[in-house]
Parts: sequence; structure tokens; C-alpha cells
Amino acid sequence: MKPGIGEIGVKIEKLIMSEEEPGYFQPGVTKTEGGVYICTEAAGEEVSLAVYEQEQGPDGEEKEKRRVFPFPKGSRMGRMRCMKLLGEDFSGLTYAVLSDGKEMPDTFGRSFTGHGTWGELSHVDTPLRSRFELESFDWEGDRPLQIPFEDMILYRIHTRGLTMRAGSKGADGKEEEAENGAEPGTFRAIAEKIPYFKELGITSLELMPPNEFEEVMLPDGADGNPYGVDRPTGKLNYWGYTPGMLFAPKESYASGACGEKNPVREFKELVKELHQNGLELVIELYFTGKESAAVISEAVRFWVREYHVDGVHLVGIAGCPALRDDPWLSETKLFAAFWEEETPGRRHLAEYNDGFLVDMRRLLKGDEDQMNSLIFRNRRNPKGYGVINYMANTNGFTLMDAVTYEMKHNEQNGENNQDGSSWNYTWNCGVEGPSRKKKVAVMRRKQIRNALLMLFLSQGTPLLLSGDEFGFSKGGNNNSYCQDNETSWLDWGLLKTNRDIFEFAKQVIAFRKKHPVFHMAQEPKVMDYLACGHPDVSYHGVKAWCPEFENFRRQLGIMYCGEYAKKADNTPDDYFFTAYNMHWEPHEFALPKLPKGMKWHLAFNTDDRERNGIYEEGEEPCLEQQKQFLVPARTIVVFIGLKERAEENRGEKRGKKEKQPADKEKKRAKKDQEKKAKEKDGKKKSEKKASAKGPEQSGE
Repeated sequence: MKPGIGEIGVKIEKLIMSEEEPGYFQPGVTKTEGGVYICTEAAGEEVSLAVYEQEQGPDGEEKEKRRVFPFPKGSRMGRMRCMKLLGEDFSGLTYAVLSDGKEMPDTFGRSFTGHGTWGELSHVDTPLRSRFELESFDWEGDRPLQIPFEDMILYRIHTRGLTMRAGSKGADGKEEEAENGAEPGTFRAIAEKIPYFKELGITSLELMPPNEFEEVMLPDGADGNPYGVDRPTGKLNYWGYTPGMLFAPKESYASGACGEKNPVREFKELVKELHQNGLELVIELYFTGKESAAVISEAVRFWVREYHVDGVHLVGIAGCPALRDDPWLSETKLFAAFWEEETPGRRHLAEYNDGFLVDMRRLLKGDEDQMNSLIFRNRRNPKGYGVINYMANTNGFTLMDAVTYEMKHNEQNGENNQDGSSWNYTWNCGVEGPSRKKKVAVMRRKQIRNALLMLFLSQGTPLLLSGDEFGFSKGGNNNSYCQDNETSWLDWGLLKTNRDIFEFAKQVIAFRKKHPVFHMAQEPKVMDYLACGHPDVSYHGVKAWCPEFENFRRQLGIMYCGEYAKKADNTPDDYFFTAYNMHWEPHEFALPKLPKGMKWHLAFNTDDRERNGIYEEGEEPCLEQQKQFLVPARTIVVFIGLKERAEENRGEKRGKKEKQPADKEKKRAKKDQEKKAKEKDGKKKSEKKASAKGPEQSGE
């Protein structure tokens, strides 16, 4: 609260610096009896604390009053400075550190003010100052959820990108008018999407950097280069991968008017509400490589301790192997590009890199020599750490763009399309960019269904990039780091337009969660260690039990035995056979024999447009031909082994045996062959006719 008119500097004048030895306490501001402890980092010889109060004079004009408190000489330990500041009321006061006369923000500040409006170019001239964050918060017994890696469904979001676009409030793609609705692009707006998250079936959110950072970018060379320009050009660092304040949530991501925002409370409310709805929150923290291991550890611990986050994704240069064995973080999920070695029992660690994306995209587009990669990525789930799998991520193409573009289109970034990776491992299905050709559109949707099955039927932890569940596109921009606009903001209108993609994604997620054979706690051993007659997982070519690994092969069958995984009711899971045909020609798969009394049924068929590739539970058609199945080109088919239903034996409609798929494909393939033969024959006849006429008569 600001002082009233005539109450000039009432609070700041009452502050007293204690003469007692402050001792050691945690970095930042800590409330204590009679005042606060302050602990910060500064390398200068003369270091002081500058405290500010906004004044309102009799004329109504706002002014600023400052008091300076030198840190006691005896309080120094290395670069750390400490003091005890006595006072009754710190509300409305802000502070900064003076190091040899130069003002700088507190590295360990818990909340900042001055940059409350996102993208305001005047930020370069506005000092960033810390609040005395002393407000208590009632967590009501809240604790991190600790969902095991194998049970997680991750959903990656950006605070602004999730809700900035019109229509973001409606899960059906329509903008809803709501009283007291949250401001778009805020922590509170994320909480409003909780019903949507639950409908989709995800368990955990991954949030791009939520901490305070400077989004206004200066031109290269502005610092110290005599030829550089020190004024912003208008370009913004939308992603947040830039040096920032590692201990404070971002002020401009909070609701309310400038000067009245409370990012600390709003972020805590978000975490608490997510946990109440069974959803985890993993945050990204970006490190430049200049931070000490101690600061990295302290920052990670702080967000876990203070904000109850379920995990931290270490991005940038965050070489801190000590985190692996930190006893304070032994139950906190930690994501990193890699871990130097497997440590059995450390199942809170997870590997997070593009390995799965590269291999599975190559498989999806039909590259050769990918069968071993499919087996490796599909099965991988090490003892020493988890693995995060994804088909698309922020840095790169969205899933829709991965089937629409082969080349990057980053022209809007202002760097002559030189930025971003040129290695995208994508196929545009025959046309670069948007197309009105029906065949192209059909193939793209089919490829998206294939990609979603590849992701969610693999061991490890699947991650879905927000918007991929309804076909969001960035227009081929694979490096939208500076695009704070509709290029990056999710278009929720697509949820209605591409409802089929959403329904398929939702169904596949529910399927994975129901069947533990696809998310086992340990990596499958490819052995019959239960002596039940089948290995936990086995691999097949077009002939059952005969896998084919020649580099030209683009087809593979994977069989799962449900005896090795227990459902929620402690009964064994079902048998499954997944046929991957990434070839541009159909292939007939021999189906492995099931135990007595069971028959193969269809669970998914990405080629079946009429059903959107989905066969609802309880309505899976039984195959009349149980020995083989013709899998169409570029198609994944999932078979489920079920006990014979009584109605199937009676030939009733509900359990009617499926005679169509294989026969239809055979007829279609035969028709195509006959058509090609006729075309070839017609071409030969026309060539003979032309040659008989001679060059002049034929028009040559």
C-alpha cells in the first residue's frame, strides 16, 4: 500500500539496521522477529542495500524516496553479504543492491516489480527491483504428487502461448464469456484450462520458464560494442531462454494492473489447484553456464520447497551432477539432456533429448534401416533413469508441420531464414505447405494418427506438445523464439475444425493408461521369464516370429503378452499385436497364434477413415481370418487378443466377425495393379502407333 497524501516516506524512515551479527541464513529475504534477514551476492568492495518507497506528495505527484544501508563488514562470507533490517511494515517497499555505487537487482530476489507489462520496450530504462515478499500462504497440506514416470502423460505449455489467442477459454473452440475470467497469458489462465487437461487425459504439465527474465531484446553487440545500438528493436524473447532471476515467478505472467500484481501468490495457487485435480507441474529453468553449482542447486531446491513443483527440467548449460544425489531432491523429478551414468534406484531422473523424435520421424517418413531404431525406442526404459519421448517440441516443427513441410520457413524471424535447424526429418506428403488436395489432406491426417500411436505405445514417458492434439501449425516456423503473436499462440478454433485429431489423441491416451503393457515399470526383457508360453515382448516380420532387419525393410510386428503386466484390478492385461507398415506398399502380416479361447480383434487401424482409426472398447471387430492381415501402405494396425464372445459365435451384429479389412485391401491392391497394367499397355500401344506414323506425322 502506498502512503497517503502528506505521509512522505513513513515506512522507510522507520527502518533500522540491526547492529547484531546476522549469522548465516538462506539467500534472499527471510522474515524474522522484528524485521527481516537479507542475504545476497555481490562482488564489489562497497556493498549496500538501497530501499525505495513511492511517495505521493500534497500535489498528488508521485516521487521516490531512497535510503541506503551499508552491509556490515563482519557479515561478509565470500561474495555473500548479510544484514538484519528492523521494521514493522515492509509492504509497498522495494529494494536493490548497490555494488561499488552501481545498482543491480538482487540475484536471490523472491519477487520483482518494474517490468509488470509484457513486452514493454521501456523496460531497458526501468530498474528491476525486489519486493519484500513476506506474505504467508496456506498450502492446506499440499504435497507433490510423485506420479511414477511410467504412468505420466506430459503436456508441454507456454504461459502466454496457451491462452493468448481468442477462443482459448472454450474447450470446444468457442470463446466463452465468463465473469471474473482470468486474463489471457497468465498463471491464473492456465488454471482455467484444468477441465480441458483432464478431458484430454494428461497427468502432468511441463511449463516453459516461469521465472523472471527480460524479454525485451537488444541488438547483438549492444553491450560495449562502439558500433552497436543500445536501443531495443521490438524483438522479444518469447521462450524465455535468457539470463533471468532464478528465484522469482515472472511479474508479467500474473493477473492485475501494474503495481498490484502478486505473481508469488498466483503461482502458488496454480500449483495447489493443479494438485487438487491430480495434475503435476514440472517447470523449466534456464541456465547460462555462468551460474555456480551452488546457485543451481539452491534454485532447484527453492522451487521445490517454496512452490511445491513436482519437477524441474534443467535447460541451457546446467552441468550440476551433484543434483543427482542431492538428498533434498531424491523424490523430485529432474529432467536433463543426459545423465552421465545410470544409477539404479534413482528413478527421479529422466533423460530429455531429441533421440526419440529423430528416429521415429525417420520411420514415419519411410526412411530405410529404421527397424532396429523402432525396437530400441519402443522398448527403452532403463533402470537408472526415465526417458521422455516426444514427436514434436517447442524448438522445431509442430506435429502438423512435420507432415506439411520439409523445409523450415522462418522468414518472419528477420534472419533471412538462416536460423533454426535444417534437419527436420519430415515428409510433406507430396506438397510443401497447406494444400486443398484431398489425397494430401487424407495422408497428413493418417500420418498424424501414426505418429500418435508411435508415441503413446512406446515405453518411457510420452510428452505431447500443446496444440498437437488438434493440429496446430506455426506455418513451417521451426524456431519461433521471437514470435509473440498468432504464430506461437494456440489457435483453439482448430479444436473444432480438427476434432477428429483430438478424439484420436484422447482415445490413444486412454488406451495407454488402461493397458500397462505399454507403460511397464521396467524395460521389457524379450524373454518368457514367467514360463507362460510367450515372452513379455516379441518381434515379428511379415512372418510370425521371424523379424526382418535388412536395411530396406519398413515393416515390423510387435507382440505384447499381458501376463507380464497387471491392470488396476490386479488382473493380467490383454495380448496385443502392433503391425507397423511404413512402406508405401501394402504388406500382409502373419498374426501370431493366441492362447486357446482367444481371438484377434481390431483396436486401431490408422487407414480406417470412416472410424477415424478407432474401434471403441467392447465393439472391437473380430477378424474372420485369424492367421493373416493385409496392412495398407503407411499404416499402423493394433490388434487385441480377446476371449471369444458369445454373440460372436451366434453371428450377432455387436460381435460380428470382421471379414472386410483384409479382403478389401486385397481387392484394392488387385484393382490398382490392373489399373497400372492397363495404363502401361495403353502407353505401349500409343508409342507403337506414333512410331508407325513417323516423326513428321506424329508431330515430333
